[in-house]
Parts: sequence; C-alpha cells; structure tokens
Amino acid sequence: MSKRSVKITLSAVLVAAAALTAAPANATPSKGPLKEVRVSHHFDLSAGQMPENLTLLPDGTAAVTFARSRQVAQLSRGGATRILATLPAPADGGVNTPALGFPLATGIVHTSDGTVYVLYATGTAELTGLWRLRPGQEPQRIAALPADGLPNGLALDKRRGQLYITDSVLGTVWTVPTSGGTPTAWSTAPELASTGFLGANGAKVRNGALWVTNLDKGTLLRIPIRHGNRAGAPRVKASGIVGIDDFAFTGRGGDVLAAVNGPNTVVRIRPDGTSTTVLDGADGLQNPTSVALRGNDVYVLSAAYTTATDPNLLRARLHGPWGWHSAVR
Repeated sequence: MSKRSVKITLSAVLVAAAALTAAPANATPSKGPLKEVRVSHHFDLSAGQMPENLTLLPDGTAAVTFARSRQVAQLSRGGATRILATLPAPADGGVNTPALGFPLATGIVHTSDGTVYVLYATGTAELTGLWRLRPGQEPQRIAALPADGLPNGLALDKRRGQLYITDSVLGTVWTVPTSGGTPTAWSTAPELASTGFLGANGAKVRNGALWVTNLDKGTLLRIPIRHGNRAGAPRVKASGIVGIDDFAFTGRGGDVLAAVNGPNTVVRIRPDGTSTTVLDGADGLQNPTSVALRGNDVYVLSAAYTTATDPNLLRARLHGPWGWHSAVR
C-alpha cells in the first residue's frame, strides 16, 4: 500500500481530527523533565504500521499493536521489529468499522505468563472483540464485543483478574475476566460518551480505580472500582485536553504523562488537573497515541494518522523532582 493509499483510507480520520489540532486549553509550553529524547524505531507507513498501543514486557522489549495492518509486533531494545501475529481480515474489508471505516487493532496488555491481550474493531460480529495471543499459538478471540462499537483502550486489574475495555463509540466500559467470556457493561456514565467522533479512550487501573480519558471531551476520569467489581461515579480529574488518547502514571503521586493525538503533544497532568506540554512535533511526535514507563524510561508511540509522515517510537528519560528512580530497566 502506498502512502497515498493510506491517506485516502484515513480521510475520515483527517476530517474528524481537524477539530483536535488546537493546543490543550490549560497547557503551557515546557521542556522540563524529559531528557535524552530520541526516536528509537521507525515504522513502515505504506504497510499500515501505525502503532496504536503498547505494553512493556518483562524481558525489556515492548509489544505493540499496528492499527491499520491489524498486527501485533514485538520491538527489541536494539531497534528491530518482529511481527508476532496478524489478525484475520473481515470479509467486507472492515468498511463498516464505526467512526473510521477500516479494521484496526487497538489496546494491548500482557500478563506475567506471557499472554498478550489485544482489542480488535472491525464492524463485524464475527471478529470484533478481545483477542488472546499465547506464545507459539494462533490468536484466539475470547470475548465478542458489539460490532457497532469501537473497542479501544484496554486495562488489566492483576489482583482481580479482570480486563476493562473502553468503547469509544458506544461510550461504554466493558469488563471481562482474563479467561474470557461474555463482557459486562461495567459503566455507561455520560462522561464516557463522545461528542461526535471518539469518547472513552485510554484506560489504566490504579489504586482501586479505573482511569479513563475521553478524546472528544478532553477529560481524564477516575472511576472507583467498588466491591463486587461495580463501577462508582466518575470524577473528572483533568479537563481542557481535547485529543487526549492513552496515558501512563509516572510512578509518584497522581502525575500522568498523556499522549494528545491531534495537537501532536505529550502533556504532564498534575494531581490538581493542570497540564504542561513536555513533548511536541519538534521532538519527533507524529500524532502520539500511547505512553508507557519502565522506571525512568518513557516510551511514546506515534501513529502518524494525520501527519502521514513517520510513525515511530520515541524514547526519553524522566528527570526532575516529580520523576521516580528505579533499578528496573
């Protein structure tokens, strides 16, 4: 597939993202705590290698989803990319995938036994849902999700053995055990709904709560996980960050690093809800989609959905009093 073909395929994304190009309302420029910024991996745009989400594996590598090529890949520390699996293509080509019009692999997490879980949106009942990838085995769908939705963010609660799935079109958080089965609509709170494009997006479990972003509304939400795995009432922890995608906690307090897709930035969100830009296009960002941390090492994926130039993985080091230090590398 040529770069021109990719641009045509993503025309719906270009139109929808046009409204997301303004800087976050409460962000101020800064280049403070992130140092040694570099691009460690470049991906093949013509092959649909638009990285959407990543999970950091115990051996020091990372597993990522390539949205447009429907693939799961492993990234080595030396810069190599190895395809682990390609999810099956829908018979209709995925033209009915809500909001986007093409099938895409989205959220990804892993468990300690090496199992990788991936979300797949296709617009078809046969394929849309949660997929499991075990070493040496073919991918297997273990939970079906609505074909008229867009499963996007995926979070793991290790203690409870539960997965949480954000649906960006239906404005729903689903929950399903790591063993698979029929998903339960965990929350349909209005704070999760979109305003026309994509709502509930990134997801993380932390300190007894599920944290979720809403791309259209520009919010970061905290939803308590109550007894019996019931959802509490969402609370807005940050707002005014339209285009916010995936995020990661820095490891100290409530500080967050978040990818802001349309504006092409990474912002630091403080516990009081204010945000500061810490990376931008000058650093190599190309529509950032996901952030992860291993110790002081920061990983940022860029999908180049609208820039259509250089999908990549950016690496940086976290410094300063709000960072944290670890022997893990």
